Amino acid sequence: MQHRLPRELRIIAGEWRGRKLRFPDRAGIRPTPDRVRETLFNWIGARVRGVRALDLFAGSGALGLECLSRGATAATFVDSDPHAVRVLRERLAEWGAQGGSVERADARAWLAARRSATQPPFDLVFLDPPFAAGLLSGVARDLEAGDWLAPGALVYLEAPSDGDLPDLPPGWELLRSGKAGAVGYHLLRRGGPPVVTESPTT
Repeated sequence: MQHRLPRELRIIAGEWRGRKLRFPDRAGIRPTPDRVRETLFNWIGARVRGVRALDLFAGSGALGLECLSRGATAATFVDSDPHAVRVLRERLAEWGAQGGSVERADARAWLAARRSATQPPFDLVFLDPPFAAGLLSGVARDLEAGDWLAPGALVYLEAPSDGDLPDLPPGWELLRSGKAGAVGYHLLRRGGPPVVTESPTT
């Protein structure tokens, strides 16, 4: 059987700017495109420096790696695919990534364990689950129930662009929102200004 070549992204800015990120060609890995990541991190701006980030459903790890490249203190990657986890661990080791850690686990099961009192909460969370699984509402509730979020934490999520956002916890307000093809992408926090709709140029 002929194996397909690994897919590839690049880190857009920061310490690892321009580095190529290869990831497994797996059906469950749908990485955030370069243009959308660039828009997202333009929205976040300098606030990324010093944050503790959580990349759930990490897949390629592009979001968490971009975050570390731009000065995040720590990033935790969670994914259930053993091959994706292995590749992510190899990438963190190869790049000498300080503050990066990878957990092989089902996202909801991992969140259900609740945050340890000795573990600081997360300032920035990336949520990009498989669209067909309908996980966003449940994962959002798990983040609140487990005390995983710092006050004023930013939450980035992706959902189908042709539908409304799922039910989210009270107090999660949209800061920015955009569309790129079939993907709608959104930045939220507890409290914030009205939504601004944007799309990357084609």
